Amino acid sequence: QARLVESGGGLVQAGGSLRLSCTATFSTVAMAWFRQTAGKERDRDFVGSIAGSNQYPHYADSVKGRFTISIANANNTVFLQMNSLQPQDTAIYYCAADPGEGPHGWRSWGQGIQVSVSS
Repeated sequence: QARLVESGGGLVQAGGSLRLSCTATFSTVAMAWFRQTAGKERDRDFVGSIAGSNQYPHYADSVKGRFTISIANANNTVFLQMNSLQPQDTAIYYCAADPGEGPHGWRSWGQGIQVSVSS
């Protein structure tokens, strides 16, 4: 059964860093991160995406220059290095894989992991 397992979330002070990881039980051509903030339970915002072999990284404007996405382990593990975190980055972060027909264009989703940034 296809699964995505996220790890690395937690609580950090503003200006701090966290690194999220997500491992899929399958190889995929691309992976991505989305986030869902409080009050937007019906929607998720794009954070970043990357293709296999670390090709074509793409970021939301709100995280450019602060977050770095990378992929490893035969294209089944994606990382999100988050630096200079701000309270507005507080959200549940979701990993996505296997682009295609699905929410926001991705077939597989992780269960979500909480990131909280205190001021």
